[in-house]
Amino acid sequence: MVETIKVGISDYKISTSPNILMTLGLGSCVGIAIYDSINKVGGLSHILLPDSTSFSRNVKEEKFANLAIPKMVKELKTKYASTNLTAKIAGGASMFEFTFKGIENGIGEQNVIAVKRILNELGIPIIAAHTGGSSGRTMIVDLSDFTVTIKSANSETITI
Repeated sequence: MVETIKVGISDYKISTSPNILMTLGLGSCVGIAIYDSINKVGGLSHILLPDSTSFSRNVKEEKFANLAIPKMVKELKTKYASTNLTAKIAGGASMFEFTFKGIENGIGEQNVIAVKRILNELGIPIIAAHTGGSSGRTMIVDLSDFTVTIKSANSETITI
Protein backbone atom coordinates (compact mmCIF):
# COMPACT_ATOMS: atom_id res chain seq x y z
CA MET A 1 0.00 0.00 0.00
CA VAL A 2 1.33 3.41 -0.99
CA GLU A 3 1.50 6.01 1.75
CA THR A 4 1.65 9.75 1.01
CA ILE A 5 3.85 11.43 3.60
CA LYS A 6 3.45 15.19 4.00
CA VAL A 7 6.50 17.31 4.74
CA GLY A 8 5.82 20.61 6.47
CA ILE A 9 7.73 23.88 6.26
CA SER A 10 11.08 23.63 8.07
CA ASP A 11 10.94 19.85 8.16
CA TYR A 12 12.07 16.76 6.28
CA LYS A 13 10.94 13.18 5.99
CA ILE A 14 12.59 10.05 4.63
CA SER A 15 10.90 6.89 3.38
CA THR A 16 11.11 3.96 1.00
CA SER A 17 9.44 2.83 -2.22
CA PRO A 18 6.55 2.74 -3.05
CA ASN A 19 5.72 5.71 -0.79
CA ILE A 20 5.27 9.31 -1.90
CA LEU A 21 6.71 12.39 -0.22
CA MET A 22 4.89 15.70 -0.70
CA THR A 23 5.35 19.29 0.40
CA LEU A 24 3.05 22.25 -0.16
CA GLY A 25 3.70 25.97 -0.17
CA LEU A 26 7.12 26.24 -1.77
CA GLY A 27 7.29 29.98 -2.38
CA SER A 28 10.75 31.35 -1.64
CA CYS A 29 11.36 28.09 0.24
CA VAL A 30 13.16 25.26 -1.56
CA GLY A 31 12.21 21.60 -1.64
CA ILE A 32 15.16 19.22 -1.86
CA ALA A 33 14.45 15.62 -2.89
CA ILE A 34 17.36 13.23 -2.44
CA TYR A 35 17.15 9.68 -3.76
CA ASP A 36 19.10 6.44 -3.79
CA SER A 37 18.05 4.59 -6.95
CA ILE A 38 19.64 1.30 -5.87
CA ASN A 39 17.84 1.02 -2.52
CA LYS A 40 14.80 3.05 -3.67
CA VAL A 41 14.85 5.28 -0.61
CA GLY A 42 14.74 9.02 -0.40
CA GLY A 43 14.06 12.14 1.55
CA LEU A 44 12.34 15.45 1.02
CA SER A 45 13.33 18.61 2.87
CA HIS A 46 11.41 21.92 2.87
CA ILE A 47 13.89 24.62 3.87
CA LEU A 48 12.88 28.15 4.76
CA LEU A 49 16.23 29.97 4.94
CA PRO A 50 19.68 29.48 3.42
CA ASP A 51 21.94 29.73 6.45
CA SER A 52 21.73 29.46 10.24
CA THR A 53 24.91 31.31 11.16
CA SER A 54 23.12 34.61 11.92
CA PHE A 55 20.91 32.88 14.48
CA SER A 56 22.22 31.99 17.91
CA ARG A 57 19.29 30.63 19.93
CA ASN A 58 16.64 27.97 19.49
CA VAL A 59 17.72 27.01 15.98
CA LYS A 60 15.51 24.40 14.36
CA GLU A 61 17.97 22.61 12.08
CA GLU A 62 15.32 21.63 9.54
CA LYS A 63 14.63 25.32 8.80
CA PHE A 64 18.04 26.03 7.27
CA ALA A 65 19.66 24.64 4.11
CA ASN A 66 23.11 24.46 5.72
CA LEU A 67 21.81 22.22 8.54
CA ALA A 68 18.79 20.36 7.15
CA ILE A 69 20.38 18.87 4.05
CA PRO A 70 23.43 17.34 5.79
CA LYS A 71 21.17 16.05 8.59
CA MET A 72 18.77 14.39 6.13
CA VAL A 73 21.66 12.87 4.13
CA LYS A 74 23.26 11.53 7.32
CA GLU A 75 19.96 9.90 8.33
CA LEU A 76 19.55 8.34 4.88
CA LYS A 77 23.07 6.93 5.02
CA THR A 78 22.67 5.67 8.59
CA LYS A 79 19.28 4.00 8.13
CA TYR A 80 19.65 2.74 4.57
CA ALA A 81 23.39 2.69 3.75
CA SER A 82 22.63 5.06 0.89
CA THR A 83 25.65 5.99 -1.19
CA ASN A 84 24.37 6.51 -4.74
CA LEU A 85 22.49 9.77 -4.10
CA THR A 86 21.05 12.25 -6.59
CA ALA A 87 18.88 15.32 -6.03
CA LYS A 88 16.03 17.26 -7.58
CA ILE A 89 15.08 20.71 -6.31
CA ALA A 90 12.12 23.06 -6.68
CA GLY A 91 11.02 26.43 -5.32
CA GLY A 92 13.05 29.53 -4.68
CA ALA A 93 10.46 31.85 -6.19
CA SER A 94 10.59 35.62 -5.89
CA MET A 95 7.29 36.10 -4.12
CA PHE A 96 7.55 39.81 -3.32
CA GLU A 97 8.67 42.71 -5.43
CA PHE A 98 10.78 44.83 -3.13
CA THR A 99 14.47 45.28 -2.48
CA PHE A 100 16.57 46.07 0.52
CA LYS A 101 19.68 48.20 0.37
CA GLY A 102 22.72 45.95 0.31
CA ILE A 103 20.82 42.73 -0.47
CA GLU A 104 21.67 41.62 -3.98
CA ASN A 105 19.44 38.56 -4.29
CA GLY A 106 15.96 37.83 -2.95
CA ILE A 107 15.50 35.13 -0.32
CA GLY A 108 14.29 32.62 -2.91
CA GLU A 109 17.43 33.03 -5.00
CA GLN A 110 19.60 32.93 -1.87
CA ASN A 111 17.92 29.66 -0.88
CA VAL A 112 18.59 28.11 -4.31
CA ILE A 113 22.24 29.23 -4.24
CA ALA A 114 22.72 27.77 -0.74
CA VAL A 115 21.04 24.46 -1.66
CA LYS A 116 23.20 24.06 -4.77
CA ARG A 117 26.37 24.85 -2.80
CA ILE A 118 25.58 22.39 -0.01
CA LEU A 119 24.63 19.56 -2.39
CA ASN A 120 27.86 20.19 -4.29
CA GLU A 121 29.85 20.05 -1.03
CA LEU A 122 28.17 16.74 -0.20
CA GLY A 123 28.95 15.36 -3.68
CA ILE A 124 25.27 14.95 -4.58
CA PRO A 125 24.49 15.93 -8.19
CA ILE A 126 21.32 17.84 -8.98
CA ILE A 127 19.75 15.99 -11.90
CA ALA A 128 16.68 18.24 -12.29
CA ALA A 129 15.43 21.59 -11.02
CA HIS A 130 12.39 23.81 -11.27
CA THR A 131 13.35 27.03 -9.46
CA GLY A 132 12.81 30.77 -9.62
CA GLY A 133 9.82 32.49 -11.12
CA SER A 134 7.10 34.09 -9.03
CA SER A 135 4.63 31.25 -8.33
CA GLY A 136 4.33 28.94 -5.37
CA ARG A 137 4.67 25.21 -5.90
CA THR A 138 3.73 21.82 -4.55
CA MET A 139 6.40 19.11 -4.90
CA ILE A 140 5.44 15.42 -5.06
CA VAL A 141 8.19 12.77 -5.00
CA ASP A 142 7.45 9.18 -6.08
CA LEU A 143 10.00 6.97 -4.33
CA SER A 144 9.40 4.03 -6.68
CA ASP A 145 11.22 5.75 -9.57
CA PHE A 146 12.15 9.31 -8.39
CA THR A 147 9.55 10.98 -10.57
CA VAL A 148 8.99 14.46 -9.17
CA THR A 149 5.79 16.28 -10.06
CA ILE A 150 5.63 20.04 -9.60
CA LYS A 151 2.24 21.73 -9.41
CA SER A 152 2.51 25.50 -9.68
CA ALA A 153 0.04 27.94 -8.18
CA ASN A 154 -0.61 29.13 -11.74
CA SER A 155 -2.10 25.67 -12.52
CA GLU A 156 0.93 24.40 -14.44
CA THR A 157 1.95 20.78 -13.75
CA ILE A 158 5.32 19.44 -14.87
CA THR A 159 7.42 16.39 -14.19
CA ILE A 160 11.14 16.65 -13.53
